Amino acid sequence: MADAPVVAVRGEAYREVAPELARFTVTATARDRDRETTLTRLAERAAAVRALLDAAGPAVERRETGQVHVWPVTKRSGERVVAYQGSVSTTVTTTDFTALGELMLRLADQDQVEVAGPVWSLRPDSPAYREARQAAIADALIRAREYAEALGAQVIALRELSDTGMSAGPPMMVKAAYGRSGEQPELELDPAPQPVQAAVEARFTISEPVLG
Repeated sequence: MADAPVVAVRGEAYREVAPELARFTVTATARDRDRETTLTRLAERAAAVRALLDAAGPAVERRETGQVHVWPVTKRSGERVVAYQGSVSTTVTTTDFTALGELMLRLADQDQVEVAGPVWSLRPDSPAYREARQAAIADALIRAREYAEALGAQVIALRELSDTGMSAGPPMMVKAAYGRSGEQPELELDPAPQPVQAAVEARFTISEPVLG
């Protein structure tokens, strides 16, 4: 068996699957000449954001407070403080895409609040990755059999299989369309398909080729 002929192939698979997660960032800001006033406004606006996220219930799967940033604003020509400015960001993750547009609009409607996103993605343990790996292995076996048949031989056994990598492509940003229904604005979102690619390298033992 050690001296048996071997065929080496590369198996690949590419899929586009529906996203499982959507993430967006909500940033509340405040600015005033008085530092305490800036901090108070920032806390109030951050609390308003939290209240809206609380009210969203199961639509929000996860939320994480990012950087809290407060800094003095000085004149260009010196260190004289002319104002204080602050911001606090929250990253929101949701799987409820039907409620996503409305939630983003409600947050964006708050005073001095910026909303950015969403970014579509898959879960780290998404079945799509396993399915792509299995498809890549099946592709490698098909290629090996095609080469063997071209030589008048058959695939006998697998000698080696290695995973050359899995990629999910870059995060996809939102495609949005604004519309109106009565007095309430609507935000229609089109979830971006997520590319998933897998590749393997395999070596198969084949029967003695029939040449000539």
